[in-house]
Amino acid sequence: MVTVILPAAGQGKRMNHVTNKVFIPLLNRPVLIHSVLAFSACPEVDNLVIAAARSEIAFVEKMLSGVAGIKPWKVVAGGSERQYSIANALAVIPDTVEVILVHDAARPLIKPRMISQMIAAAREFKAAGLAVPLKDTVKKVDEDCFVTETPARRSMWIMQTPQAFDAAILRQAYIHAAQDGFLGTDDASLVERLGIRVKLVEGSYSNVKITTPEDIIIAEALMKKRYGYEMLRFGVDYEENRVVEGNFK
Repeated sequence: MVTVILPAAGQGKRMNHVTNKVFIPLLNRPVLIHSVLAFSACPEVDNLVIAAARSEIAFVEKMLSGVAGIKPWKVVAGGSERQYSIANALAVIPDTVEVILVHDAARPLIKPRMISQMIAAAREFKAAGLAVPLKDTVKKVDEDCFVTETPARRSMWIMQTPQAFDAAILRQAYIHAAQDGFLGTDDASLVERLGIRVKLVEGSYSNVKITTPEDIIIAEALMKKRYGYEMLRFGVDYEENRVVEGNFK
């Protein structure tokens, strides 16, 4: 079985918005729903666990209940940090689940084809992350902002989500992190601490994360461009709020 965790409890302070950023409309539909529909369109995904702020659980449950055709789902209380939200989600996932994916709920343009690739990579390599090659030169600086190093760009990648793992390995990584009081920037960093190598799978620069108001503009433009020729590919009827049969490659 394959389960997807969608942490959605963040405040999104950089959005300058009173509403949780995953509830902001993207082409008249909440960002979170776009993400849920994308994973529901992937045949290999069995179910979803959404980690929401405690005060927003009822709202998220009502929102999801109004969307037809999505995969079985459960909402759990999130924590003060992303890592704590995912730990709460792991606690309700049965031991029969073999592969667990973690995806930023605020990345609504993920494609089912890439989700399938990540699941396959997790089965083969036990730990995998979606990423894209860095386009720009990066400088490492000291405390006074003087350059100390220019890393080779060809060795630098920008991490995205989903990240996908053998379920037992991800659980072990979270147990060790809790015991050590370690707070990582992503799930892969927790798994790396176990000495396990994480395989990177090349993603897409269009797999943007909604972080600032400008990201909404970019995401809507990308989604409008996609509609004409990828709606059937997605197997998602955006107008009717339901998943339909289609080509999921």
